[in-house]
Amino acid sequence: MAVDSLVSSGCIVSGAEVRRSVLFSKVRVSEGSLVEDSVVLPNVVIGRHVRLWRTVIDKRCVLPDGFSAGVDVAADRARGFHITERGITLVTQAMIDH
Repeated sequence: MAVDSLVSSGCIVSGAEVRRSVLFSKVRVSEGSLVEDSVVLPNVVIGRHVRLWRTVIDKRCVLPDGFSAGVDVAADRARGFHITERGITLVTQAMIDH
């Protein structure tokens, strides 16, 4: 389900929720995931039960099952994610792999 969101062609949202977000082309959101107030760039795969809140996910990222970003700022900083002054969390594949 996508509510108040822009979902580009080639996206698959299967058993997940997308709220107030932008999904660029060929984004796949798996079952049980929640994407809120976020921007997801092209060719991203979001695993099952992922939680994203106020995030920007870089192109070609693969987010594993159970992944979360933007929910706990201290945990995000500890994992090496960049957080803007306004509290937006930036995630790249290099940060995930680290």
